[in-house]
Amino acid sequence: MVDVILVDFSDVQYDYIQKWLGGAVDVMSMYNLIECPYVFLMYSQRNPDSANNDVQSCLYQLSEHIAVPKEKLEVLVQSSLAAILYTIKQKIDKRSLSIIKVIVFPERKATLELYIQQLFTAIYKFTFETLMVGSEGEIKLQMPVPSIKEHVLTSQQTEDIWKDIWAFLAQLKGVMGQIVVLKSLLIPDSFLHGFTTRTGGISYLPGLSSLNLFSSTKRRDPKAVVNENVRRLGKSAGFNPKNFHLAKVNHGNTIWATGKSEPDYYDGIVTNWKGVTIAAPGADCIPLLFADPLQQACGVAHAGWKGTLAGVAMATVNAMVTEFGCNVKDILVVMGPCVGPCCFTLHQEAAREFMEIDSGSVRERDTPRPSIDLRRATRVLLERGGILSEKISDDCTRCECSALCTVCHPDMFFSYSRDGNNFGTQTGFISVRDER
Repeated sequence: MVDVILVDFSDVQYDYIQKWLGGAVDVMSMYNLIECPYVFLMYSQRNPDSANNDVQSCLYQLSEHIAVPKEKLEVLVQSSLAAILYTIKQKIDKRSLSIIKVIVFPERKATLELYIQQLFTAIYKFTFETLMVGSEGEIKLQMPVPSIKEHVLTSQQTEDIWKDIWAFLAQLKGVMGQIVVLKSLLIPDSFLHGFTTRTGGISYLPGLSSLNLFSSTKRRDPKAVVNENVRRLGKSAGFNPKNFHLAKVNHGNTIWATGKSEPDYYDGIVTNWKGVTIAAPGADCIPLLFADPLQQACGVAHAGWKGTLAGVAMATVNAMVTEFGCNVKDILVVMGPCVGPCCFTLHQEAAREFMEIDSGSVRERDTPRPSIDLRRATRVLLERGGILSEKISDDCTRCECSALCTVCHPDMFFSYSRDGNNFGTQTGFISVRDER
C-alpha cells in the first residue's frame, strides 16, 4: 500500500516531459491510484524563467490524462524544492500519511534523499523508482545494475541544498505568537539563562506547535525545523545556536562535562566554558538549571521520575564540584516548568520509592496510582546533598511561573502526558556569559 506518490520532473528536458509522464504513469499503474490519497507532480528550477510557465502548463495539461481523481492530484512548480516538499509534508501530515513512493530521474535521487533526510523523519517510509532516458529518447525504468554507481552530490550541490532549506525555513512566520522565555530572579546576570515556552517557533503539528526543540525518529518534526527553532530562540535569547548543546536523555544520572568524551546518552551537562549554552529538555519532566557565581560554572539536568529516583540532581552538583572545584553551598538550583502532582501519578512500586525520599511528595497513597510531587522530592534530595534551602527555586516567588503545571497550561507548555507520543519539547538553558 502506498499513501503518496511524488513524481519529480526537475531536470527533465522539456521535450521529454510528456514521455517522462508516460513512463511515470506506467510505474504508478502498479498501485491503486483510486485508493492512493495523493499524487504530486513536482518541478523545481533554481533559476526560474519563462520556461517554468511552459512546464507548468504542460504538467497541468498532462495531469488531465492521469487516472486519478482530480482532488487527489496536484501540480507543484516553484524555484525552491524545500518549499515544494514542505508543502507536501503539511498536506500529508493532516491525514497522518507516511508511506511515500518517489519517481525520479536517476541523477536527482541523491538530491531528493538529502532534502528528505532534513525535512522528514524516520516515521515516513520513502521508496524510489528511477526512470531514465534511453539513447533513442525513450523513457524506461532503471533496473539495478552493479556496474552503475549511485550519483554522488558535489560539495557545491550539497551547499546549495542546505541554503535552499535554510532560506525557506527562515522566512516562515512563527506560530502561536512570539517567543517567550521565562527567567529566574535567583540566577545572577553573569549567566544567560531561561526556560522556553511553546510559542514563536515554526513547528505546525498540534502536539509539536510551535517552538519544539527536539527532533526524534518517533515524531514528525524534522531536524531542519528544530534547528530553525533553535536559531530563532538563540536570536531572541541572545546565545549562539552553533554553541548549543541539548542533553541526550536516557532517564538516568550520567553527566557530561564539556571538554571530555561525550557519552552516547546523558541526562545532565556541566561546563565552565564561556558562551557555550547547555540545555535540558522537558515535557512534564523537570529541566533543572545549576549556577555557581563564584567559580563561574553551570549545569543542566533532565529530571523525570526515573532520573529523580536515580539521583540526577545531585549527580549534576557533584560533577560541578569534581570538575570545577565548586562548593555545594555556593550552587544555585532552579526548577523549570514540569507536571504537577495535580496531573502526575505512578504505580505503587515507584510511589513507595518516593515515599522513602519524602512522604510529603506522595499523595493519595492508598490508591492504585498515587500522585507524585516531583518538585518537592527534588528539593528534599538537593537539601540532603548540601544545597542551601534558600538557594533552591521551585515556585513562582523567584522564577516566572516555573511552578505552573505543564499539563494544565496547553497554551504555554508542551506535555507528553497530555499530548501523547507526538509531543513537543521545551528546555531549560544556561551559559556563562562571554563579555568579550
